[in-house]
Amino acid sequence: MSVADELLRANEEFARNFTLGELSVRPKRQVAVLACMDSRILFEHCLGLKPGDAHMIRNAGGIATEDALRSLIVSHHLLDTQEFIIINHTDCGLLRVKEYELRSRLAEKMGTVASEPAHFYAFDDLEANVRQQVHRVKSHPWIPKPIPVRGFVYDVKTGRLKEVK
Repeated sequence: MSVADELLRANEEFARNFTLGELSVRPKRQVAVLACMDSRILFEHCLGLKPGDAHMIRNAGGIATEDALRSLIVSHHLLDTQEFIIINHTDCGLLRVKEYELRSRLAEKMGTVASEPAHFYAFDDLEANVRQQVHRVKSHPWIPKPIPVRGFVYDVKTGRLKEVK
């Protein structure tokens, strides 16, 4: 049985006991979280969030890419979020690579070059990366200046968040 088949079976059980159908499309806590896709971290749990509390936007590195910015803009302007949180974490896979090395490795492995994705957004300084993502969000012309945007580093060994100023 494939993993997808196992997940479908789990979904059948989930659907039998489903009770969340009446939740609002607008997050109750009026917050959107941009975080890494790392499978070790369940940000909803570490932040004490329940279904319906927040928008969760995840990608490799917790990067404020064009698509992440699109989601944050929709989250605020269409669905009423009033605060943004950006979370990177220790031991991130994008900390271990250089952009050009990754592109080279992939081109060699696959025997071809690709124009997309244009960037993988590899980085070597975790806190500097958080600051850069916060800046990208705060400086976007469609994100109102009064919206609080805060950045954090999650420690995968302790489960603690540390704010980056």
